[in-house]
Amino acid sequence: MKKQTKIYFAIFEPTGTGYGIYFPDFPGCISVGEDLSEAMDMAKEALELHYNSMAEDGDPIPLPTMPPFTNLDEGEFAVPIEISMHPTETKPVRKTVTIPAWLNNAAENAHINFSSFVQHALKVELDLQ
Repeated sequence: MKKQTKIYFAIFEPTGTGYGIYFPDFPGCISVGEDLSEAMDMAKEALELHYNSMAEDGDPIPLPTMPPFTNLDEGEFAVPIEISMHPTETKPVRKTVTIPAWLNNAAENAHINFSSFVQHALKVELDLQ
C-alpha cells in the first residue's frame, strides 16, 4: 500500500528546555520537544493528527506556505515536515499494551514517546512509512 504524503513547514522556537513548535499554515497546531529529535517526531505527530482531523471533518486544507519565512524571531528556524495523509478513521484510539517492567523503565529513562514509537513501528511493519 503506497501512502500519500504532503510537506508543510514547522517553525521551531528554541526554549530553555527544548523547542516549541508551531505551523504557519495551521493556527492552533502546536507541540513541544525536549531536544531536536523529539521535537521532529512531535511535530510530525501533531501535524498528521491536525491535518487528518481537518480532512475527516471536511474542513478546507490550506496549501503549504513555502520559504523564505522572513518574519521569524531570532533563533527560530523552519523545518519541512512530511506527513502521511489518511483521510478516514484518523481519530486517535487508546490501546492498552503489556510489556515487562524492566522494558518500560528503560524506555521511560530514554524518554521514549510510547505513542510515537508504536505508530512508527506499526507503519514500518505495514510498509506505510
